[in-house]
Amino acid sequence: MRTIVVLVGLLLVLGVGFVAGAQEVPSSQPAAEPTSQIGTLVAILVVFGVVFYFMLIRPQRKRQARHNQLIQELKRGDRVVTAGGIHGEIDSIGESEIVVAVEDGTKIRFSKNSIVQKVAR
Repeated sequence: MRTIVVLVGLLLVLGVGFVAGAQEVPSSQPAAEPTSQIGTLVAILVVFGVVFYFMLIRPQRKRQARHNQLIQELKRGDRVVTAGGIHGEIDSIGESEIVVAVEDGTKIRFSKNSIVQKVAR
């Protein structure tokens, strides 16, 4: 997360410097056209979009796909860990719920999405 913040800050500083540099024109040359400044701004926004996609959106989609695969592969008898940190063994699986038996024999009903990890025996 810290890397993302540093990269975005660096891109912001570079982008602002790039736009500011594009606006500085020596007095002997004619002023730059507004369309070139708009083009520069669009290019910077595209770069930000690409960075956000590869740093935030794409990894989140991969995590979600792995979690969906984990949920689909669950079966009775698997040892799992819930989002709350409860360890147990799957007793039964429903359409959207799962019953987990904990160590002392107590059974707890959870939403399937609350399962975050499958534990090897």
